[in-house]
Amino acid sequence: MKMLENSFAMCNLTKLKNHEYETLDQLEADLNLMFENAKRYNVPNSAIYKRVLKMQQVMQAKKKELARRDDIEDGDSMISSATSDTGSSKRKRYALLKKNIRKQRMKILYNAVLEAREPGTGRRLCDLFMVKPSKKDYPDYYKIILEPMDLKMIEHNIRNDKYVGEEAMIEDMKLMFRNARHYNEEGSQVYNDAHMLEKILKEKRKELGPLAEDDDVASPKLKLSRKSGISPKKSKYMTPMQQKLNEVYEAVKNYTDKRGRRLSAIFLRLPSRSELPDYYVTIKKPVDMEKIRSHMMANKYQDIDSMVEDFVMMFNNACTYNEPESLIYKDALVLHKVLLETRREIEGDEDSHVPNVTLLIQELIHNLFVSVMSHQDDEGRCYSDSLAEIPAVDPNFPNKPPLTFDIIRKNVENNRYRRLDLFQENMFEVLERARRMNRTDSEIYEDAVELQQFFIKIRDELCKNGEILLSPALSYTTKHLHNDVEKEKKEKLPKEIEEDKLKREEEKREAEKSEDSSGSAGLSSLHRTYSQDCSFKNSMYHVGDYVYVEPAEANLQPHIVCIERLWEDSAGEKWLYGCWFYRPNETFHLATRKFLEKEVFKSDYYNKVPVSKILGKCVVMFVKEYFKLCPENFRDEDVYVCESRYSAKTKSFKKIKLWTMPVSSVRFVPRDVPLPVVRVASVFANTDKVDEEKHTEALEDSKVGESILHLEKDKEDVPVEMSNGEPGCHYFEQLCYNDMWLKVGDCVFIKSHGLVRPRVGRIEKMWVRDGAAYFFGPIFIHPEETEHEPTKMFYKKEVFLSNLEETCPMTCILGKCVVLSFKDFLSCRPTEISENDVFLCESRYNESDKQMKKFKGLKRFSLSAKVVDDEIYYFRKPIVPQKEPSPLLEKKIQQLEAKFAELEGGDEDMEEMGEEEGDMTETPSMPQLQTPLASELDIMPYTPPQSTPKSVKGSTKKEGSKRKINMSGYILFSSEMRAVIKAQHPDYSFGELSRLVGTEWRNLEATKKAEYEERAAKVAEQQERERAAQQQNSSPRAGTPVGALMGVVPPPTPMGMLNQQLTPVAGVIGQNVSPMVGTPAPGASPFGQQIGILGPPGQQAPPPYPGQSPASQPVMQQPTTPMFVSPPPKTQRLLHSEAYLKYIEGLSAESNSISKWDQTLAARRRDVHLSKEQESRLPSHWLKSKGAHTTMADALWRLRDLMLRDTLNIRQAYNIENV
Repeated sequence: MKMLENSFAMCNLTKLKNHEYETLDQLEADLNLMFENAKRYNVPNSAIYKRVLKMQQVMQAKKKELARRDDIEDGDSMISSATSDTGSSKRKRYALLKKNIRKQRMKILYNAVLEAREPGTGRRLCDLFMVKPSKKDYPDYYKIILEPMDLKMIEHNIRNDKYVGEEAMIEDMKLMFRNARHYNEEGSQVYNDAHMLEKILKEKRKELGPLAEDDDVASPKLKLSRKSGISPKKSKYMTPMQQKLNEVYEAVKNYTDKRGRRLSAIFLRLPSRSELPDYYVTIKKPVDMEKIRSHMMANKYQDIDSMVEDFVMMFNNACTYNEPESLIYKDALVLHKVLLETRREIEGDEDSHVPNVTLLIQELIHNLFVSVMSHQDDEGRCYSDSLAEIPAVDPNFPNKPPLTFDIIRKNVENNRYRRLDLFQENMFEVLERARRMNRTDSEIYEDAVELQQFFIKIRDELCKNGEILLSPALSYTTKHLHNDVEKEKKEKLPKEIEEDKLKREEEKREAEKSEDSSGSAGLSSLHRTYSQDCSFKNSMYHVGDYVYVEPAEANLQPHIVCIERLWEDSAGEKWLYGCWFYRPNETFHLATRKFLEKEVFKSDYYNKVPVSKILGKCVVMFVKEYFKLCPENFRDEDVYVCESRYSAKTKSFKKIKLWTMPVSSVRFVPRDVPLPVVRVASVFANTDKVDEEKHTEALEDSKVGESILHLEKDKEDVPVEMSNGEPGCHYFEQLCYNDMWLKVGDCVFIKSHGLVRPRVGRIEKMWVRDGAAYFFGPIFIHPEETEHEPTKMFYKKEVFLSNLEETCPMTCILGKCVVLSFKDFLSCRPTEISENDVFLCESRYNESDKQMKKFKGLKRFSLSAKVVDDEIYYFRKPIVPQKEPSPLLEKKIQQLEAKFAELEGGDEDMEEMGEEEGDMTETPSMPQLQTPLASELDIMPYTPPQSTPKSVKGSTKKEGSKRKINMSGYILFSSEMRAVIKAQHPDYSFGELSRLVGTEWRNLEATKKAEYEERAAKVAEQQERERAAQQQNSSPRAGTPVGALMGVVPPPTPMGMLNQQLTPVAGVIGQNVSPMVGTPAPGASPFGQQIGILGPPGQQAPPPYPGQSPASQPVMQQPTTPMFVSPPPKTQRLLHSEAYLKYIEGLSAESNSISKWDQTLAARRRDVHLSKEQESRLPSHWLKSKGAHTTMADALWRLRDLMLRDTLNIRQAYNIENV
């Protein structure tokens, strides 16, 4: 550092940390000082010098960029203010003003909620929202509400400026109101208060107008952005991920079916605990779309998959709680499909996340090959240049196929290597051949050792010692190489010493012969006068000088000779003796070898030549000095560099380690700029390149239409002894079958009859018996072969380990694959298996209980060293496996759509038929009641058991349709129960009605469900008969009953008409009839009868569900199985009429009658006075209209009188004593 007076380094930039730089120019001056110091101290061609130049360029570019940015900001300030120098202060004032306005608005909105009062009473509405409920008093609140929020928390956030904007505060308010509505029952005080407060908040915000960003208070820069079409609000509140999440949510929420019905309505809010308490017992993790939306607004979803998980859980809950044939179940499946399709559209191709292992391996091998072939010494010489002359075949092993670096290069370029260990074997084979065929002190031997050492070093760096690529090649380390080289040298050194001894003796004899021959030629040679210099043509030549010597032929370049001796003979002629230096074109080498510019080689040729043949002086410098120094008073074209010696006998090059040439009289000085190391191609390269191109074109022409075959590693069959093996079986750990190498632990595709995809088997044993090969192992099955819910999602390429273990012949093997555990599937891949043949397995499927259970992992095997292990490539970052819908999802949706379409079509047909029959004036076939019932009352009759089938009605539109519908007990029950629930809850939506129908079905007793299933089976049989009849007859005869429509309840008998063949007599009571109306017969259960209605054996009492149908419909034959209504198993809300509920409550084992019959008979219309509330609860839906009566109550009283009269006339129609 003595050269530098003002030293400076980047670590000394404390002024920058302490903010002591006032301007950018001061920082630039210090950095320039540091750069100039580095440039002065370091050589111009050094790495540091080059980095300094690069850093200076970066600094200048950054300075220009900052200057442009300042110009733009100054321009903005000029637009916003007349004084540009105060632009920054104005922007700060604008920001502060906007912040105060936002905070003031939030306080106004908060106070509007805080001061809201109930009209009339003056009660403050926010009292129950100030503080969250106590965990001690309401422990279940914090299980249901995952994000509690109260007004105190919101006030704290406003006061401490924790809200980025007004939207964030509004979202917290809405969350608080949603929590209140979710936890409390609809209609409760808290529920109503939440609704009212949210309305007040919305109105107050509307009254305040738009946000401050939209007012004139906004900064001028923001105004400009609006003019240019930029929406700062959107970019502020909606990040790209939030936009994607919102797109997924809206796609699910807004999806409608072909009839315009929004399927998500039933999923927006969970049912209350009071409405469905058993829902929260069955479903452990309830979730609805309101909760998903709140999570989305609170930025709790880091990616789309986390939101999809919540949606999938919601749909799974719906399918778990509801019946598989319910509408909610179908809607959940459809929305599940919409969700996955939307995610696929947003995220694109899911497989793009999985790295292409084949390409990565080929890239690794390519990088390793290029690194080794480009490896250079300190002077820039490639070590591989000397190895280019190695013969392709070793004479000691003539049967081996030829192998050179050029052949390996072509294999690498054609991507024929799939294994690193095979590539390493080929590289080492060439290098070891070079060591075997050359002396230990030769350049080729030393270069081969260096390249092999460098190969191992780069291989370990690229593979990270097995962290990236785990290969058997890694087992050969530098230590093994050193041991092999030492062992080789011990074998070769004694032979080389003996060869050197014989060579020296031979050279000595040749020298003696040359001396003798020169002595006999004349005595002039014996009289020599040696000197250190001599003059010739006004030039002085010294020992150690390099000179040009006249060539033997006129067309050649002058020879370069280093003078080692000078003398003058007795005749006065001056001579020189020295070493010849060859140019590259004077050596024998391959065209691929590269040379330094102006490079020459010290040869093993020495000779004398007359001084008179000297043409001029030149200089040959050693490679370590050539790039730094230059000789004085010499032209550049007369200066040469020497790095290696050349042996004409062996036609080989060897690098010179020590320069032993005589000291020259030439003076050397440092170069101003060190010369760059540049290597040039051989003069033979162009001609050889043309030949190579012709050969390559011919090779490519011969390979047109042929796929490039991958190189395979040599393997062998590895037998193994099995202690418990069967006699006559030869077991193997590794075996070749049909040109396919298999080992224990491999997975294979096996033929599977009747399945879309082949099954996967694992080889745990393999053997050969009587010339046939077999293997034994477990079988993996695909998701479509398991029983599961359609909403279940599976990983792509997931399989399940089954309980099935089979012995299969190897003739059924279709190809190889691999099954990985979940951890391995995320982190690694075998290099020789295509990604399409890689499967994931983390669960075992038990066929007996149809359950999937995770297991630890597949069985591992310890194989012998002769078995070739797979190479495993580990990803730098674990992949995120994507899940896909169940293969049953689409199929199940189609089935349910077909069923509901058939149901809807049947309902339409029935309505049309009802309209047609309503216009008919034919006399009904059934006997009429002998009462004024038809004129006084318009009774709502039950649904008829028959209608024109869908296949007949409208056959012109749907002719040829062969779609069948599978009748089930639930569908039959749903068709009966929906009308009852609709009457009780006329304001409920279609989805809510479906949910209640599903609840009633779950609460139904097993015996009742069995009855419905039996009835459904009969209806299905009847439909099949109808279809067969329809195919035979183009149309049914008019008036012929074609069969019961699915889901239709059999009609009741007319009032009191238990036997339709007898005519009732009004006003007569049989003498043998029991006076207690509704008393059950001896031995009969009182729960099996309706109030006041008894029927004969074989007839079914009408169910308590009213239907819709014209009263004039002909009656079908009643089912033989009686319908009994038993009391509910537990206290709960039954969806029946009030009259039926009272009937259930009146059943008692202690009483011999069902009701207080004496009071019932004595009751009169004039004695009973009903309030308006009581009148509103009357079952007015039993009647279409009040008819001729004044009020609906009068009409119901008349109906009651008629029912009593018919009840008392039972004795005339049926012998009650026989019951």
